[in-house]
Amino acid sequence: MNHWIILPLLLPLAAGILNLLLVKSGPGPQRLVSLVAVAGLLPVAMLLLHLADSGTTSVYQLGNWPSPFGIALVVDRLSALLLLLTAVMSWPVLLYATGGDDRRGHNFHVLFPLQVFGINGAFLAGDLFNLFVFFEILLIASYSLAVHGGGPERIRAGLHYVVLNLLGSSLFLVAIGTLYAVTGTLSMADLAVKIATAAPEQATLLRISALLLLVVFALKAAILPLHLWLPALYSSITAPVAALFAIMTKVGVYAILRTFTLIFPLNVDAVASDVAGWLPPLALLTLVAGTLGVLGSRRLTSLVAYLVVVSVGTLLAGIGLFTVAGITATLYYLPHTTLITAGMFLLADLIARQRGAVADWFSPGPPMAPRVLPLLGVLFFVGAVASAGMPPLSGFIGKLLLLQAVPPEEGIWLLIWLWTIVLLGGLAALIALSRAGSLLFWTTEGDMIATERQRLHPRLIAPVILLLAMSVVMTILAAPICRYAEATAGQLLTPGNYIDAVLPKEKKP
Repeated sequence: MNHWIILPLLLPLAAGILNLLLVKSGPGPQRLVSLVAVAGLLPVAMLLLHLADSGTTSVYQLGNWPSPFGIALVVDRLSALLLLLTAVMSWPVLLYATGGDDRRGHNFHVLFPLQVFGINGAFLAGDLFNLFVFFEILLIASYSLAVHGGGPERIRAGLHYVVLNLLGSSLFLVAIGTLYAVTGTLSMADLAVKIATAAPEQATLLRISALLLLVVFALKAAILPLHLWLPALYSSITAPVAALFAIMTKVGVYAILRTFTLIFPLNVDAVASDVAGWLPPLALLTLVAGTLGVLGSRRLTSLVAYLVVVSVGTLLAGIGLFTVAGITATLYYLPHTTLITAGMFLLADLIARQRGAVADWFSPGPPMAPRVLPLLGVLFFVGAVASAGMPPLSGFIGKLLLLQAVPPEEGIWLLIWLWTIVLLGGLAALIALSRAGSLLFWTTEGDMIATERQRLHPRLIAPVILLLAMSVVMTILAAPICRYAEATAGQLLTPGNYIDAVLPKEKKP
């Protein structure tokens, strides 16, 4: 077994435990432990990506217990890509938090690594029960991070978030309990084998399980009509937490992609026919709801939160096509939107600090200091172009790949609706962001605020630059990223390699 596979779990888990022991030592040691542990994830993720790029599916059997009886961690192209995305995004966000936001509440440096631990575990889990366990770990950490800093608005939004996710967790348990009762296993690879050969009388229970899993993952991913918790929560929590949460919805998207390409493959499994019919309209409706929210937003953080909803609809549209081209577009667009929205949440916080009591509301505020206005303006322009999907940045490439992924013979109406909604959504985002920029930077009222706000600490501005610059990097590296995404899509749509790698020889039919 390759022991590198366990490191994306051990590093953040060890950091969280060590920081718990360092609670009384002050912020310095905890910050150092967190930064070192999260930075260590990057070389590990790059190594696993290199390993997965060969087409190999690597399995780590904890305790050396074989599947489907033991706990298996599985690394293929998809999980390696998302591990790298988590590592690339987490370190700048954590660096920004060390500028003071981590001191606004208790145990930030215990909770942050544990949430990264849960996110990485969800990407590595080889069975549904451990996917549920890692979901709960990241959710428990996110419950506390959501109310980090206190305040009535934060507590109210956090309470709604907790209640909804407890309901989702209950449905998740019902779904996996039903699957276990029918098949006798929760290993994803073993489920794929047993569901493919299930008796006709089991089809109803399997179909119910598939729909329950879709509902659960739709709640995690904030798909309409289960999306209303996201804008309220993301616009009220602290900026580093909102930036980290940018990848939480992608965990739900990942779960949908993994479940309905491996366990219930939509192209061959009649049991999942209901899900196949629901995905495209849900994607388009989520896009519409997110676009309307973007146009109606009254503050920048709320606008960025609705951009997350738009991105979820865009990703689901690619998955709903269930083709190599559609999933390739999804896998290119996913890291783009995660990194850009994380950077935009941090940038919104920097702008709010410069505007005093007005913060990031779209209303006249005090003029920004001349020394910070140009830099923040350029960063906002880059983030707006990338978020709206305008050329030449990576958002444009991702949307272009999606629009090209629908051949006319697959359904002219789907083609028309997808092109119309995606293009109008991009136009609406551009209009909303243009209005936001005009109001935040050029519509002023009153005197310039205190001099201590007139400088940007490198610890705060560097993470924003790093995250937004990723759009430029993805544009330059578009060809190799698309090749990797296309190979990943092909691997997902032919799950035999995954099953062969996880199951021992005697388990395969």
